[in-house]
Amino acid sequence: MGRPRLPDDLRQLIVRMVRQNPTWGEERVAAELSVKLGILVSPRTVRACWPHDADPKGRRRTSSQHWRSFVRNHAQAMIATDFLVAITAGFRVLYVLVVMEIGSRRILHCNVTTHPTAAWTLQQFREAVPGDHTYRFLIHDRDSIFSTEVDAELRGFGLKVLRTPVQAPTANAYCERLMGTIRRECLDYVIPLSEKHLRTILREWVIHYNQGRPHSSLGPGIPDLQGKPIRRPRVQRHELPAARRIRSKDVLGGLHHEYWLEEVAA
Repeated sequence: MGRPRLPDDLRQLIVRMVRQNPTWGEERVAAELSVKLGILVSPRTVRACWPHDADPKGRRRTSSQHWRSFVRNHAQAMIATDFLVAITAGFRVLYVLVVMEIGSRRILHCNVTTHPTAAWTLQQFREAVPGDHTYRFLIHDRDSIFSTEVDAELRGFGLKVLRTPVQAPTANAYCERLMGTIRRECLDYVIPLSEKHLRTILREWVIHYNQGRPHSSLGPGIPDLQGKPIRRPRVQRHELPAARRIRSKDVLGGLHHEYWLEEVAA
């Protein structure tokens, strides 16, 4: 007997709204359900479904959002950078600097050196960041290469430097994931012979990454095509399009391939 329990799907929806909107309280959630979705639920009922790790009064400041939420909210105005190490066939250690745009996942710059000095690092940022950029934040770790002098010069670029906490690689998760992708899709299969050879390999792979490799986090989509209309052929499901043939191009000597449709001449 008594008032019937809310359906499970509605309870899950309330929990989802609470977790996605950390500044909302029970009244705000009830109003959203009522006005937008036509679901009449009292604030007291919403409170009964509230997750245990959240405050039902919504007493959380906007500035208390999680780091992941901050990066996601400012992705279009944020870039990240990091170094990775590559070993040549002659056992020389080479350092690869990568600068990426978080919002589009596009690699802005990539270069190789044997001695990553502060002057060399600053020059790479001059080449990576255009003068009319709209970026506001730069994320990097606490590597000694990123000295206070380098950060001071970067502030002159109009960037606010965000140094990740000690031993917290997840704070720069997007760039760390990119480093893993470079290894899994390129460096794990190709042994560079010299600094020049590694630079040539990475230049070809970066073009493939930016212009030909679909990214699942983009929809899937391609970084250089973000915000641009993509013309997709109208075809039946599970059928190859008529009057067209599939063409392909080798990347890195056949390690990867890119495919596209080409109309067959009548």
